[in-house]
Amino acid sequence: MDTAIARPELLLVADAVAREKSIEREEVLEAMEQAIQKAGRAKYGHEKDIRATIDRKTGDVRLSRWTEIVEAVENEETQMSSNDARKLFPDKSIGDFVVDPLPPIDFGRIAAQTAKQVIVQRVREYERKRQYDEFKDRVGEIINGVVKRTEYGNLMVELGKAEALLRRDELIARESFRNGDRVRAYIYDVREEPRGPQIFLSRTHPGFLAKLFAQEVPEIYDGIIEIKAVSRDPGSRAKMAVISRDSSIDPVGACVGMRGSRVQAVVQELQGEKIDIIPWSAQAATFVVNALAPAEVTKVVLDEEAGRVEVVVPDEQLSLAIGRRGQNVRLASQLTRWDIDILTEAEESERRQEEFRRRSGLFVEALDVDDVIAGLLVTEGFNTVEELAFTPPEEVAAIEGFDDSVADELIRRAETFLAQRDNALTDKRIELGVSDDIAAMDVFTPVMLVALGEKQICSLDDLGDLASDELIEIVGADNMDEETANSVIMAARSHWFEDDGEPAAASEETGHDD
Repeated sequence: MDTAIARPELLLVADAVAREKSIEREEVLEAMEQAIQKAGRAKYGHEKDIRATIDRKTGDVRLSRWTEIVEAVENEETQMSSNDARKLFPDKSIGDFVVDPLPPIDFGRIAAQTAKQVIVQRVREYERKRQYDEFKDRVGEIINGVVKRTEYGNLMVELGKAEALLRRDELIARESFRNGDRVRAYIYDVREEPRGPQIFLSRTHPGFLAKLFAQEVPEIYDGIIEIKAVSRDPGSRAKMAVISRDSSIDPVGACVGMRGSRVQAVVQELQGEKIDIIPWSAQAATFVVNALAPAEVTKVVLDEEAGRVEVVVPDEQLSLAIGRRGQNVRLASQLTRWDIDILTEAEESERRQEEFRRRSGLFVEALDVDDVIAGLLVTEGFNTVEELAFTPPEEVAAIEGFDDSVADELIRRAETFLAQRDNALTDKRIELGVSDDIAAMDVFTPVMLVALGEKQICSLDDLGDLASDELIEIVGADNMDEETANSVIMAARSHWFEDDGEPAAASEETGHDD
């Protein structure tokens, strides 16, 4: 018996919806099938497996009940035992379905409304999925849109069939748009959320500036020139580091363009934002010097472990190097990813002299020598008494003005000073109650042992209770790294596990005797 009902108008509706929403016709028809089968379940029973199909050519609608053949029935509404199926349908086996045609249903007002809601919901889901699939791979692109509306300063931008959000904090300062204005922005994120795909735009993102240059400079688009880093103070100033893969092409000149035509096109789009284009360098010191342009740099000292760089500039260049409200040095730091400290030549000279006086005073006090000898030691690069004590005598005697006897006497005095200091520190350590077990560890100097005692870390248990960052803070980050701190703490805890093992061993022996 043919239970199909001809509904050719469904195909016309599906075609119209597919065109309007820019989704596949098949997806619209699948939504209609789900709506019809939902109405069918409402009539014949929600527990039953009711399915609807729409003929893709004629629009005929068929409704049927599906029953699965299983070994053991768990749900009588949707399953049939293999024993029963064997009697009625000898050609069917486990896993097959028995399909019973159902008479077509007459859509009442409520059923029609329910079907409509299902279709609308499914079409909306397909539309959202299409939008997400379209934009998920376009992160990092510049896109043009039209301002649709404004919500609390945030702009809702229409991008054809999709809508994107341009938040107020992603707009350049003093920038304003009205409904209907065209806006150019950078897609920096696309997220799939329950309310639909969310497309986030920005005009302050460093990538926006880089992509604008890629549109203006063919060499960047072709990959001959590469933008290595960008830092921005949106609407005010920016720095961009570039490198050329072709030695015959000047990367800075290509980005600036003839009479500044290329860079000016970007500046106009960014509301007059001044752009410093600098050559990138693999040498950190050179890169930092370039990044601080237009200021001149006379000296650079890198501290790679701390990620800091100390820059010395002429006194008259200080304000230029720092920039208004620290803008120049801040952008240079963001560009190079180094923390930059700026000193004038006068400040650096004063600090160097102060360091010289401090080190000279240390040798004067420890070795009981005059300022001249102490000054010679500092000038030759000796920073501590320990360095002098462990230096071969012939190296000390090679210093101009010294001889073998002077060298031997200086080393002897250094060794005597260190021995007296260590004895005093050992007495202090014992007075503070720091155990010999801790003192026996090779990693701790007498100074570090006293520092532990002053923090009441006196036993292995006290040491084992510390976290690595706490131990490093006590002894000093210059004296111990995290890996060493962790190994010291684990060594201090080792006797805990030995104690735990003894009762277990005793228990095993007792059980064996029984």
